[in-house]
Amino acid sequence: MITAVLFDFGGVVLSSPFEAFNQFEAANNLPPDIIRTINTTNPDNNAWAKLERSDVSPREFGELFSAEAAALGYEVDGSAILGLLSGEIRPEMVEALRRIGEAGFKTACLTNNFVSHEDRGSGVDSSDPERAAALKKIMAMFDEVVESARVGIRKPEPRFYEIALEKLGIEASEAVFLDDLGINLKPARAMGMTTIKVLSADQALADLEEIIGLKLR
Repeated sequence: MITAVLFDFGGVVLSSPFEAFNQFEAANNLPPDIIRTINTTNPDNNAWAKLERSDVSPREFGELFSAEAAALGYEVDGSAILGLLSGEIRPEMVEALRRIGEAGFKTACLTNNFVSHEDRGSGVDSSDPERAAALKKIMAMFDEVVESARVGIRKPEPRFYEIALEKLGIEASEAVFLDDLGINLKPARAMGMTTIKVLSADQALADLEEIIGLKLR
């Protein structure tokens, strides 16, 4: 029986940054999806992984990312990449989160993020106070939040999911988890969670409605 719904943040509650990546690539005469390729090369110990575990600062990330791009034969300004991560809030997902909580389901946000100065990761940026306030309000709707930058572990490491289950006090079989990346869903599914790969908000909500038997729109 499903008692909890677990959400990724970027790409689920927020729109995916992949479109911004592709726009950057086109503007800088780079091959489509090269940023994703760099991010998935040596995925456990590359610049992206180190940033999300708080092993390096955003400045150090930029230098490492540029070096990783150069190793593949491309010139990329790594310092510009983090600015591409701010997706748009999906109001239908926020409404679904509200209904899920009101119906008595436990909720958690499972996010790979980074901390920059006083800002939280997850897209919260103090340079835009209105956006920061909206994002913090959404984060406050979750019963629990597990952030890679805070726990020093990131998806798809199994321990990351175990922390979420422990915080909620549930078994894996009681949870449904939404993420836009298959690599992050695979370990959750192996643990016994029901998983939904988010391709669009409408598709994800339709799948979730069927699983938990609750109207979300």
